[in-house]
Amino acid sequence: MCLESQRLDEQINSLLSQISCLPEGKLVCTKDRNQCYKWYRSDGHESVYIRKKDRKLAEQLAIKKYLLLQLDDLQSEKRAIDYYLRHHSSSKSEELLTNESEYRNLLLPHFEPKSERISKWMNSEYETNPKFPEQKLHKTSSGILVRSKSEALIERALFENRVPFRYECALGLGSVIIYPDFTIMHPVTGEIFYWEHFGMMDNPRYVKNTGEKLQLYMTHEIIPSINLITTYETIKKPLSYKDAEKIVEEYFL
Repeated sequence: MCLESQRLDEQINSLLSQISCLPEGKLVCTKDRNQCYKWYRSDGHESVYIRKKDRKLAEQLAIKKYLLLQLDDLQSEKRAIDYYLRHHSSSKSEELLTNESEYRNLLLPHFEPKSERISKWMNSEYETNPKFPEQKLHKTSSGILVRSKSEALIERALFENRVPFRYECALGLGSVIIYPDFTIMHPVTGEIFYWEHFGMMDNPRYVKNTGEKLQLYMTHEIIPSINLITTYETIKKPLSYKDAEKIVEEYFL
């Protein structure tokens, strides 16, 4: 518990430092009668219009709002760590990203990979899994739909740390085409990794299929813990955001 509290203190101090470097005031986004967005900077009493040519200021204030919400999340977690980890599947900062809003539009550049080449790779079109699109029910931080809450947690950990990825991108292994949950490009080296999450490990048939899939990967020199990341869960032991974030930090940051 002490180590967890120390980790939270470090994150809170880091956020406070970032917030102190951003402009004063808060962003207010409104629509005019033509349904066009207008941006304003408010000090709590008066609001000043932000011109479109000053978009950078609007982006900085959107980032500030996002960081303040993150700060509030961390402070709440510090007050009740165990409760937070057990019962919170989402956060206010995450909701700001997943909800369609002008705040989200202004925030997206903040999460783009720093390398233009890698950003282009992430945003280019690719062949995706055509099977059972109706199962993609969970909206994520980057705006895509995934098949499970656990995949949404993994996506969030990658997206918020600017780690470029593709979801269910086609991969040819000999004569077989599969669709790894996540195909990831290392943000520094450009090396390709794959991340498979196996979410029903208390189902014997699912476990058998998991073993066969891992064997297929290894036959083609895609090896767990080297260039293949694997995570697992059961009904009693679900994946947490903390688990996913720790893996992202270990492999890519």
